[in-house]
Amino acid sequence: MSKASETVLEIDLKALQHNFQYLKSKIGSKVKTLAVIKAFAYGSDSVEIAKYLEVLDVDYLAVAYTKEGVVLRDAGIKTPIVVLHPQPVNFQLIIERCLEPSIYSPRILTSFIEVAEKHHQKDYPIHVKFNTGLNRLGFWENDIDYIIEKLAKTASIKVSSIFSHLAASEDIDEKEFTLNQIDSFKNISINLIDNLGYRPMRHMTNTSGILNYPEAHFDMVRAGIGLYGYGNSAKESENLKPIATLKSLISQIHMIEKGESVGYNRAYTSSDYGKTATIPIGHADGISRIYGHGKGHVFINGKKAPIVGNVCMDMLMVNISDIDCKEGDEVIVFGAENTAEHLTEDAGTISYELLTAVSQRIKRVFRR
Repeated sequence: MSKASETVLEIDLKALQHNFQYLKSKIGSKVKTLAVIKAFAYGSDSVEIAKYLEVLDVDYLAVAYTKEGVVLRDAGIKTPIVVLHPQPVNFQLIIERCLEPSIYSPRILTSFIEVAEKHHQKDYPIHVKFNTGLNRLGFWENDIDYIIEKLAKTASIKVSSIFSHLAASEDIDEKEFTLNQIDSFKNISINLIDNLGYRPMRHMTNTSGILNYPEAHFDMVRAGIGLYGYGNSAKESENLKPIATLKSLISQIHMIEKGESVGYNRAYTSSDYGKTATIPIGHADGISRIYGHGKGHVFINGKKAPIVGNVCMDMLMVNISDIDCKEGDEVIVFGAENTAEHLTEDAGTISYELLTAVSQRIKRVFRR
């Protein structure tokens, strides 16, 4: 690793390869892999991640919104891309860029058929989503007759896959709920397939589902957070490698007298003589104000430095009273050893939130 001379997000593509291959080792040889690279590939870089996943022969990619898929197509990505949460205003663009929409409600199905027919499409691939308990997006089981009726009246679209989403696959206390979701999806998908007269792919599992529920792997699995190095449990996280290291440096060191305050609103007052370091990263970069007041930390020369006071827009301050360091020394916000999970535990949130919040103004550096 190179030493940081500015705030950077260093992305280790070999770690991505390790994670991809580890997750692949958990599924059957005929099961396909869909890589979820929404939200800038969980805060890293969707284009570079997609390019590397193509080298690794990923079967599908998925994004949340149409614009994310357009960015990938413009960058030359050829792999099939599912848009998980499309809106009708973007359906023409979806067809123009050969993106594949998730169809999750009667309104969306009707709207997409209209656009597909207008553009003289035949068997355009769609992915039909069913709600089995997450209660976020998806058709209900009693919508099957409606779906079949709509499909029978058009040749413009064809179901490429049927899928659902597990709500609590990482929580062993919710195993019964998860198994009920899996059974529900089996019944729904078999019913739909019987009425379609052909067999689309089926997929249901996220990272925790891949690891915990092999009976739900079906024809394809969806790997999200696991690709980026987090397994939603301490045991599984040990088998994965975080791909992103957020680095910065010490801009300035201040000697703080007893009773002296630090930062906006005098949110920290020193109880004794000490030292603080100012780091050029703040809530505009994704380190939110929730991490202030001692709830977060960084690492400097291998030692934990607690965040003091309020996180500023472009800076934060840490207590270095017990750390031997100097201006210009490297700071690790999170990385392979001091992970995003460790940092978010202090603040009562999750790694997903921190990773996806890393600002696009922070320079990305890739290790191959």
